Amino acid sequence: MFTGIIEEIGRVASVRPGAKSAVLTIEAKHILEDVHLGDSIAVCGVCLTVTSFTKSQFTADVMHETLNRSILGRLQAGSGVNLERAMAANGRFGGHIVSGHIDGTGVISAISKDDNAIWYTIRTESGLLRYIVEKGSITIDGISLTVARVSGSDFSVSVIPHTAQMTTLSQRRVGDRVNLETDCIGKYVEKLLGGQGPQGGINREFLTKFGY
Repeated sequence: MFTGIIEEIGRVASVRPGAKSAVLTIEAKHILEDVHLGDSIAVCGVCLTVTSFTKSQFTADVMHETLNRSILGRLQAGSGVNLERAMAANGRFGGHIVSGHIDGTGVISAISKDDNAIWYTIRTESGLLRYIVEKGSITIDGISLTVARVSGSDFSVSVIPHTAQMTTLSQRRVGDRVNLETDCIGKYVEKLLGGQGPQGGINREFLTKFGY
């Protein structure tokens, strides 16, 4: 589990493509201070497993499903990536519950300044927007952020300068694609409610029948 609080920006040293997979080698500093084989590290929000490491790099396998669901397949040598180690049991919970399992991607459609804030508007599919709510949590490239606005085709976040500078958001431009992980609570609630009442959901008739 992660919190969406980025620890450092790493750099892609190499991408070794397979038939439908890839092996990433990433340069880092801080997160390698206590790394072990098999550790989980979120790379732009994608939970990857460390398969080898040195004092300055670590390697991780990326499977076909992950390449299809995320922007990792677009990375190349020199790309900056947000890095976060799995949350320690005695750590502060500074962001929100992040699984590192990307739901899909979005495209930055606008970037604007508002005094000390930077607004990012991201266009994405309706299947993801249904789980994105105003003032709810969203993970963009592994960064825990609060949703400020939602429409039928996009959503916006307002970011303080510190967050932009300490993450790859400062490098993003209009037209760039980003990883998105929606808040897991909405997905679980929808799954649990499905099939419980008539027509596959809880409605007024179902609640009345059982005394609510």
